Amino acid sequence: MTKEQNIFLKNDRHVDLYKKATELSDQLKQYVKESDQEARFLSETVQTLKDHHYLSIILPEEYGGEDLSLYEWLLMQEKIAEGDAPTALSVGWHNGLLMDLKEYDVWSEEDFAWVAKEAGEQKLFNRASTEKNTGSPTRGGRPETVATRSGDGYVLNGRKTFTTMASVLDYAVVSAWVEDEEILGWFVIDMTSEGVSVDPTWDTLGMRGTASDDLVLDQVNVSQDSLVERKSKKSVPKGWLLHIPACYLGIAKAAIDDAVKFAKKFQPNSLEHPIAKVPHIRQKIGEMEMLLMRARHYLFSIAQEWDQFPEKRGELSKDLATVKVTTTNDANKIVDLAMRIAGGRGLSKDYPFERYYRDVRAGLHNPPMDDLVLEQLASSLLD
Repeated sequence: MTKEQNIFLKNDRHVDLYKKATELSDQLKQYVKESDQEARFLSETVQTLKDHHYLSIILPEEYGGEDLSLYEWLLMQEKIAEGDAPTALSVGWHNGLLMDLKEYDVWSEEDFAWVAKEAGEQKLFNRASTEKNTGSPTRGGRPETVATRSGDGYVLNGRKTFTTMASVLDYAVVSAWVEDEEILGWFVIDMTSEGVSVDPTWDTLGMRGTASDDLVLDQVNVSQDSLVERKSKKSVPKGWLLHIPACYLGIAKAAIDDAVKFAKKFQPNSLEHPIAKVPHIRQKIGEMEMLLMRARHYLFSIAQEWDQFPEKRGELSKDLATVKVTTTNDANKIVDLAMRIAGGRGLSKDYPFERYYRDVRAGLHNPPMDDLVLEQLASSLLD
């Protein structure tokens, strides 16, 4: 695809990155059905990501990356999600962690150099912060996972839910209550450590391929250096979280493409032409495209602001949250329209529509949640 064919590709670098994302998306797509059926993150998927060096692409060049900006990364994430949305969302958490560490001094220089070196060698990371009784970390609940001081290190005990890619991770960055400091901290845990196990609890409607199983920590001994981060009272906007709406726009784009193909080919014997010529079908396709255009412009305009004006990032908090809410809701509307175009066939496993429908629903439950964002917007006007 050229710059002329996609207005969001603004230079030759964008075109090259988009080509890479297209190749990766096409290769990942062949594993989607199996991954969805089995609710597993396949080894073939991991190897494909590694073969394309996608686990280090965010990083500066000295660590084997291409030093992607937020805008560039979202271009790739959206395209990858067209072929394999669960993988795009999953690896988004890995690369989001790297982008967070790259942009902010969240960890020490030594710890960042270590994680960058590991990621440069295509090691896979993800945070593990959600728990059954605390819910989403964005709600502010204190984790029940506890880190107890033991000699020169700590012993960790607890269970984390929604640990995306748990079975194939090399490292988990686990949140825990640090007893001796009475503070929330994050520990880097080698997934091969004694006492670390994965409980295959992931049996869900959508995004089955993320394999977000439970991570169990039973008397896991770690060194003091494993405590890489302590919760700060200062809250900073996190542009990298836009990988979430980018993923669901990828699903919406795939749904539009397949709905158009279906409408052009499907011709019931009651018509003398394909349903693409039926007025209400054309209306639905037009509405889908309008919703996608609106959502993409909002997403990429905010990403561009983030990249071009770092000094103004603090002013983007409301936009970052609003982009997620509006985009995921619009993506759901788009997929719903695609299902209506496909009719009863949209429910069949012979078509991808039902998977799009299941996967896109998950976006409503990724952070930030609709109610929190709407309250934030209302508070800015009323309080």
